[in-house]
Amino acid sequence: MSTYPSRLRRTAVAVAAAAMLPIALTACSDSGDKDTKAADSAPSAKESKSSKSDDAMTMDEPFGPACSSVPESGAGSFDGMAKDPVATAASNNPELSTLVTAVKKAGLVDTLNNAKNITVFAPTNDAFAKIPKADLDKVLNDKAMLTKVLTYHVVGQKLAPADLENGSYETLEKSKLTTAGSGKEYKVNDTSKVVCGNVPTANATVHIVDTVLMPKS
Repeated sequence: MSTYPSRLRRTAVAVAAAAMLPIALTACSDSGDKDTKAADSAPSAKESKSSKSDDAMTMDEPFGPACSSVPESGAGSFDGMAKDPVATAASNNPELSTLVTAVKKAGLVDTLNNAKNITVFAPTNDAFAKIPKADLDKVLNDKAMLTKVLTYHVVGQKLAPADLENGSYETLEKSKLTTAGSGKEYKVNDTSKVVCGNVPTANATVHIVDTVLMPKS
């Protein structure tokens, strides 16, 4: 029997297989490129976690334009203030000297230093300077009025930046103040801007503001 037809069939199969090989290799290569590109474009789990950690860390830190005036070291630095109770910490910050004088006149140093987990909206010296001198002197020399004004700046819980976005909080003076904003820009009672927020002290969170807050009555 002749083997010619059998050989012919084997030759045809081999030719067909050879023709299909480049197509198969191209398909595999394209698939591999797509997988590689997808892998390159997708952030790794480590990168995603790092990004989230950076965002969280940023929100735990002091923020605002006035923070640049805080010393980098010493008792008046952020690290130094974090070690002291709030009235003592404020006394080490030269931008809060008028507030500290007022706190001493009102006899509130021990009250603030011994309180637990409070928030203090601390007016800067410039904030007090906005008040006409005659009016400021009148308040400073009226202990009852001074105590009322100062305790209106204190909330009986720690307020993180997220808590300031749209809040209403009772103060130690017993009336409420409001907060609003987002990101790193917040206002208290729609008028007083937080210029250095989220400053830690041993017993309080301090948000430094540019306008003195006045209780309604």
